[in-house]
Amino acid sequence: MSIKDNGGPAFPETCGDQIVPGMTLRDYFAAKAMLAILGGVIAKTENEAAEVPELVSGVAYLVADAMLAERAK
Repeated sequence: MSIKDNGGPAFPETCGDQIVPGMTLRDYFAAKAMLAILGGVIAKTENEAAEVPELVSGVAYLVADAMLAERAK
C-alpha cells in the first residue's frame, strides 16, 4: 500500500539549526487507534493471541489512513 500523505511530522523538534521530524502524524494516529483497539481485544487461545499484533496493527493503520483522508477534506 502506497501512502501519499503521512500527515507530516507530528512532533518536530529543533536541534540547533536542524529540524528533527520525529514520528509522522500517521504513526501517531495509528498508535492512538491501536490503544483503543487493544482495549477491546481478548484472545481466548494462544493461537488467537499470536495473531493479535498483526491484526491490530493493520487495523490501526487503516484507521490512521481514514483519519488523514478525512482531515484532508
